[in-house]
Amino acid sequence: MRISIGLELNNEGRALAWALDFPGCFAYGADGPEAVISLARQLAIYEEWINQHAGPGTFSLGDYDLRIVDTWEVYTINHEYEPADVGYAVNAWFLYDWKPLDTTEIENGMVLLDWSREDLQSVVSHLSDEQLDRTFVGERWSIRGILEHIANTEWWYLNCLNMVEGEPEQLPEATFQRLTWVRERLAAELPGILQREQVVGKQGEFWSPRKVLRRLLWHEIDHRQHIEKLLMEGT
Repeated sequence: MRISIGLELNNEGRALAWALDFPGCFAYGADGPEAVISLARQLAIYEEWINQHAGPGTFSLGDYDLRIVDTWEVYTINHEYEPADVGYAVNAWFLYDWKPLDTTEIENGMVLLDWSREDLQSVVSHLSDEQLDRTFVGERWSIRGILEHIANTEWWYLNCLNMVEGEPEQLPEATFQRLTWVRERLAAELPGILQREQVVGKQGEFWSPRKVLRRLLWHEIDHRQHIEKLLMEGT
C-alpha cells in the first residue's frame, strides 16, 4: 500500500507530515525527513488506535510504502494579504485537498471524530474546576482554555466553509456545553458537503471539506495529547 504524504514545513517552527488518506494520522519533526520518519512510527500507533475503538484486527495497513506527494511552506501575510514577518499564517493547501469527500469518507470521518472526542472526554471529564483552571509556566492556556480553544477552532473551521456564521462569542459559555454544541452542529452540517466541489478563500487561505476534516482531527488529537502531557507534568 502506498501512503501518500503531504509535508507541511515551517508549522510553528516544525515540519508536519500528514498521512493524507488517513485523517487523524500525522507526525511532527524538526525538519521534513524527521517528520516522515516519525510518521512511519505514528502509522503503527494509528492502526492500534483504530483497533482499540473498532475491535482487534478490524484495521491493518499491512506493508506500505511512504511517498511524499506534496509539500507546502507555511508563510505569513498581513491584513493586505501581503507577505509579512508577523500576521496570519497560511497553512498547507495540498492538491489532495481539492478532492470532494464521498459518502464513505464522511461516514468514516464522523466515526473518527467520535472516537477522538471520546478520548478527550476520558482525559478531562473527571477533572475538578481547580485542575481545569490551573495555569502552567510557559503555557498560553489552562486546560479549560485549551478545551474552549478546541471548540472555538472547530467553529472557525465550519465558518471557513460558510457552514456557520458569527463569532465564537455566541457559543454557550460553559466549557463542556460549548464543546458539545459545536460538535452537534458539525455532525448536522458535515453530511451536507457530500461530493461538494467547494473551495472557499478565507483570510488568504484556501479551505475545502477535505482540508477541514483533516485539520479537525489533527487539532483535537494534538491538543488532547498536549493536555495529557500537562497532566503528567503536573503530578
